Amino acid sequence: MTHSEHEPSKPATLPPPPTTILCVSSYYKGNEFLEQASREGCKVILLTLESLLGKPWARQYIDEIFGMPTLQDRRAVVNAVSYLARTREIDRVAALDDYDVELGAHLREHLRIPGMGETTARYFRDKLAMRARAKDRGIPVPEFVHALNDDRIRRFVRSVKAPWLLKPRSEAASLGIKRVDTEEEALRMIEELGDDRSRYLIERMIPGQFFHVDSIVSERRVVLAEAHQYRTPLFELVNKGGVHATSTVDRTSDLWQQLIEVNARVIEHLGLVRGVTHIEYVRSAEDHKIYFIEAAARVGGGSTADIVEAATGVNLWREWAKIEISQGERSYALPERHFDHAGLVLSLSRQERPDTSAYNDPEVAWRLTEKSHHAGIIVRSQDYARVQALVDDYMVRFASDFLAVLPPPTTATE
Repeated sequence: MTHSEHEPSKPATLPPPPTTILCVSSYYKGNEFLEQASREGCKVILLTLESLLGKPWARQYIDEIFGMPTLQDRRAVVNAVSYLARTREIDRVAALDDYDVELGAHLREHLRIPGMGETTARYFRDKLAMRARAKDRGIPVPEFVHALNDDRIRRFVRSVKAPWLLKPRSEAASLGIKRVDTEEEALRMIEELGDDRSRYLIERMIPGQFFHVDSIVSERRVVLAEAHQYRTPLFELVNKGGVHATSTVDRTSDLWQQLIEVNARVIEHLGLVRGVTHIEYVRSAEDHKIYFIEAAARVGGGSTADIVEAATGVNLWREWAKIEISQGERSYALPERHFDHAGLVLSLSRQERPDTSAYNDPEVAWRLTEKSHHAGIIVRSQDYARVQALVDDYMVRFASDFLAVLPPPTTATE
């Protein structure tokens, strides 16, 4: 058997193209996510609103950026993204804001891209769906009823003591929530909603202490969870104004352990496989039980990522990018972290560029500088009591030095 001296050459093997990630955001946020995605070797496409194209996006890490008049017209967005996909191999979709979570899931389903689908996304956007799911799985939630059937609503307001909260099912950050004190008021307010009433629920308003737990989840396992307590409920801040403050729960306390445990149960039963969560709870002043309030599959707003990073050294945006890109195709390892306590104090400011230089304690770890008419400081210490004392002091001083109060917002702002 002979062979030719000149065997036909084998076709050259082309290297695989970089992973292309489409990031969708209706608000200016997530630059650290975009940067990390680029550092992971991805081609980064940002889809946002035309009105936000002038914002200081981290363009050096963005390969292409596109703007649309609105992201609420789902059909138009699907058509636009599908048009882009004719000439771009879109491998991942990341929704950077709460309002984009369901849109991102819909795009994944439509393009058959791995990641959180529409069923799971509903549990992290629809307040009625997440409450029903939690209740079904034995997780304490405030008594609630869908604001739809007249008889069920009447039974609810006659059997569950007031006050109640009338809540839109798909808003964020306490927007659109109204306090209700009487049966007559509840029935009138629901009737005034007209055809929109099916998009609302009404629940018992539980007095107590309010918390948020921020987590990183990889392959259904919570690899990081940080519990913080709000000094003032967000509902009160949104409707009345004031200084916003939140601080790490004492890591040695039973309360910390209870919050971490219920948080793990919530994440398990809402079905998140991988990503980040921002979940809110209340510890009732009446029975001292912890009740699940609502969950979001995104990084918390209001400098939440900054306080978590101050307390742990872990940046939620960057870790989320790693997990979203990987989609379980390679193992995820949490970076080295620390276990400090941190406190955030934040407010609207009368001054366009407030001067916080007088707040010069050595525990100051971060200052808000990029948002006009906002003042913000984060303090950090291993000493829980020291953080509490500084937050108490700074809240009083912020109210005197900076605080401005505006009418309650009617649309979401960051």
